[in-house]
Amino acid sequence: MNPLQQLEPVTLVGRFVRLEPLSEAHVADLCAVGLDERIWKFMRYGQVSSEVDLREWVRYMLRLQQAGHDLPFGVIHLENGRAIGSTRFMDVHPDDRNLEIGGTWYGVDYQRTAVNTECKYLLMRHAFESLGCIRVFFKTDLRNERSQRAIERLGAIKEGVIRNHMILPGGLARSSVFYSILVEEWPAVKQKLEVHLYA
Repeated sequence: MNPLQQLEPVTLVGRFVRLEPLSEAHVADLCAVGLDERIWKFMRYGQVSSEVDLREWVRYMLRLQQAGHDLPFGVIHLENGRAIGSTRFMDVHPDDRNLEIGGTWYGVDYQRTAVNTECKYLLMRHAFESLGCIRVFFKTDLRNERSQRAIERLGAIKEGVIRNHMILPGGLARSSVFYSILVEEWPAVKQKLEVHLYA
C-alpha cells in the first residue's frame, strides 16, 4: 500500500527538536511564543493574537488531519522540552508521490537557529525514505524574502511564481513562490544538511 494514501501520525527526533503529533496539549506552550504578530504576517490564517485564536488554529489543523489533508506536528525544543512552533505535511498527492512541507512557524527567539533546518531535514527524510515521495515542495509568499532565502539554503530549487495564488484574510491577493527537491536530489541535500547540522 502507498503510505501516502493514509498518512499516519509519527514522532521524528533530532538533536535539537522533536516533531510530535500536534494536539491541544501544546496550546499553552505555543501561546508563550506564538502570539507575536510578526509570526502570522504572511500566513493564510490571519492574525493569531490570543489563546482562543491559537486553540482554534490547533483545532483547525486537527480537522484538516482528520479529513486526511494534512499531518501537523508540534515542534518541541529538546533543550527546554517546550513546544516552540508547528509545521506540517500538507497538499498531499498520493498518486503522484509528492507533498508539501509548509504551514511552518516558530517563536521569534527560535527563528534563524538550527530549529528550522533540522525540522525540514527530519520531514524530508521521512517523506523520501519512509513515505516514498519523489518530490517534496515548499511555497511562500512572494513578499516574504526571508522565507525564500531559508528555503534556498535547504537546497531547494526555485520552480517559479504563481501570481495571485490565494486570497489572504484581509483580501490581499497573494502571489506564491514554489520550490522543490526531487528524490534524486535528496542524497546530496541530505549530506549537506547533516554536515551543517551535526558536523
